Amino acid sequence: MHPELAADLAQLPELLESTRRQAVDFLAGLDDRPVLGEPIGPGATPPGGEGGGLRAALDEFAERWQPAFSASAGPRYFGFVTGGATPAALAGDWLTAAADQNSNSALDPAGQQLERETADRLRGLFGLGPAHSGTFVSGATMSNTVGLAIAREWLGERRGVDVAQEGAAALGRVRVLSGTAHSSVSKALSVLGLGRSALVPVATLPGREAVDPAALERELVRAAGPCVVVANAGTVNTADFDDLLALAELRDRYGCWLHVDAAFGGFAALAPEFAELVAGLDAADSVCVDLHKWLNVPYDSAVQFTRRPDLQARVFHNAAAYLGPAPSGERPDLVHLTPENSHRLRALAAWFTLRAYGRDGHREIVERCAACARTLGEAVAATPGLRLLAPVRLNVVCFTLAQDPTADRLAALAARLAPDAFLTPTRYAGAPALRAAFSNWRTTEADVRRTATALAAAVRALD
Repeated sequence: MHPELAADLAQLPELLESTRRQAVDFLAGLDDRPVLGEPIGPGATPPGGEGGGLRAALDEFAERWQPAFSASAGPRYFGFVTGGATPAALAGDWLTAAADQNSNSALDPAGQQLERETADRLRGLFGLGPAHSGTFVSGATMSNTVGLAIAREWLGERRGVDVAQEGAAALGRVRVLSGTAHSSVSKALSVLGLGRSALVPVATLPGREAVDPAALERELVRAAGPCVVVANAGTVNTADFDDLLALAELRDRYGCWLHVDAAFGGFAALAPEFAELVAGLDAADSVCVDLHKWLNVPYDSAVQFTRRPDLQARVFHNAAAYLGPAPSGERPDLVHLTPENSHRLRALAAWFTLRAYGRDGHREIVERCAACARTLGEAVAATPGLRLLAPVRLNVVCFTLAQDPTADRLAALAARLAPDAFLTPTRYAGAPALRAAFSNWRTTEADVRRTATALAAAVRALD
């Protein structure tokens, strides 16, 4: 064994304790560090023979990289609908790395069993019935990609084509209908060989990002055959929701595949006040939920639910004797259900936080984040120089400058705000805007007050 590896192994308990202290110090300083870190300059070109063991790596990380990291784990990082990591999820993730399980095969089954149990628990959390099965993936983009891959196979089934065998070209033209599709949907269509042009934008309700069911029905009539509908349960800009019950009725009437992107909006099911927003989610053929958003587990973690795991296995099955049995039955090995032949045991962090805090604990996070969003929305509406662009429906606040709302001025506003809070730019109804998304388990009303005060000061300084 290399001498530095041997030395680190001999000192592993002490080195892990040093790592623990470094992590604890980082988390303890979240409130004091700028929410958006400063860009780090280029360092010296690392020599190829670098070494020195774990202690040297810890020291250099602490000196050079950690100070530049953002406080994305903290309570005022409102960009990208980013959650943090609950204490239980963090512990689960540490143990995930320590155990280093590859949970894709029944030949080594414990990790696979834990993932299935956790997916079943999540299925119940979101109000999905036993007809849905869930599989862990890396994030919402991969969840949407897997869901649309299953939809692609379903289209082939309807047209008498084995797409997994013959390729997407055998399908001919495909129509994917959506009101306000997330950008990852276009990316998924490109990856799947269906093409970005397959996405057909459908008119939305006046002043909304939710699809107009009447306009969608007209498109379904025009399609004159099987197609895919991508519904939204929580849009990026305004957390708007399609009428899933109405869309499910259209699916039954016209025979389309209904995929629901519920990346963060699916968590509305936890709170009685918001559960109506996701009424009809159980009717979907496939559902995307992103766990490193509102479940507050570390990156990267999401889940894909579908009613057709048989088609899922047809797309992703991997025939190799060393991986175990070929896909069969209702629950094929996980290696046959996603693009990855191997993945870390993402389910363990989710299992830990669900086991530690239960439905009630995560419901409280959802309700508190929604209350914080409402409070910030009220503060924005009351701040001279700002204009709220949409009602605060759940956890997203979308606003702009009341006068001269150019992209440059909004970027300058966000930059002034960055030491106290991080907001991301967007465009809403064709105009530049900013958005704040609440999903972190640490966020409280005190963080909202601090953000609102900093925002008002930043607007005054801008003028």
